[in-house]
Order: sequence, then structure tokens, then C-alpha cells
Amino acid sequence: MTRPEQPGTPSQPTYADRVYRSPLAVVGGVLVLGIAAWMGGDAVVRGEGRTPWVAAAALLMVVPLVVAFSFRPAVYANDDRLRIRNPFRTIVLPWAAVESLRAQYTTEVLTEGGAKYQLWALPVSMRDRKRSLRGSGEAVGSVATLGELRNLAEAGATRPSAKGEPSVRWAYEIVVPAVVGLVALVVLLVTG
Repeated sequence: MTRPEQPGTPSQPTYADRVYRSPLAVVGGVLVLGIAAWMGGDAVVRGEGRTPWVAAAALLMVVPLVVAFSFRPAVYANDDRLRIRNPFRTIVLPWAAVESLRAQYTTEVLTEGGAKYQLWALPVSMRDRKRSLRGSGEAVGSVATLGELRNLAEAGATRPSAKGEPSVRWAYEIVVPAVVGLVALVVLLVTG
């Protein structure tokens, strides 16, 4: 896909977003959802009395949380911006708004306005942290990914299409079902 040509400027190719996420989180999420479906489904189908209702409410609360912490975290980067999808929020940062990226105990991006956002999809291992602090050896894991993101940030910082204000959007598709499930579960357990 290419950008539309502007008079007097050559067309430049536009590439799809680079996507960074933790494959182990996805595998863990699949396993936890499988166990929840097996146990919760059995309670809903074979349970007696209020058990099916309690199991359904618990599933309504647990499934969005598992999705939020395993499947949802991802970092999308292109020539113009960084989009961070954390468990409960999506943050869009034009590269011009990014001051720095760092990996200490967590991977973080700092903005020109002083805001700090964590990149849940890029965990920092002890090995990565030690190598980063020593400054020796080849970058691996999240440190290597951070180098790629820093290169994109430097290249995009002066691009006119990479200007703008950061935006944050709550993931209501995760929050609302989890809260409804929690309320239903509390009501069922209190009125038990």
C-alpha cells in the first residue's frame, strides 16, 4: 500500500504496523480459558440450585480479565505512531510526542508532557535487565525490541505526519463485562 502522491513529492511506501506481544502470555491465556470453560461449563450444565448462576457470573467476570491480561496486551508501531494496547487502556502516541523508551523493571515510554506509560506486551526479563545495565553483549528480548522502537521514534520524530497529541481510550469492552460479572457474583453470593 502506498501513500497518495502529493504534487512535487515522490510517493513513499507505507508498511503495516509492526506488532509486538508476548507469545507466552497468549499460550497461558489459552490454557486458563480452557480450564475456565471446562470447570465453569461443567458447573453451568450439571450444577444444581444456584450453582449454574454463580458459575455463569464467575465466568462473565473471569473471561474478560483473562483476555485483558493475556491476549489484549500488544504494541503496534509504524512510521508515524506507537499504539500501546494494555489490559484496560489503549494509548496512541505520535512519535513526536515520545521523549524516551526504557526498560528497567518494566518497559516504559515517556512523553514530552511528562506522562509515563507501561508496555505490558514487552516484559523485561532479569537477563535483559542485567545486559542492559552492563551494556555488554548483543541485545536480546525486550531490549532488542526497544532498540527497534527507539529507531522508529528517532526517524519519526521530525516527520510532519508523526505530530499530534497523545490519546488514551479505556477498553470498555473488557471493563463492562468484568464489572457486570463481579456485581452479579456478589449479589448471588450475598443473597445466597
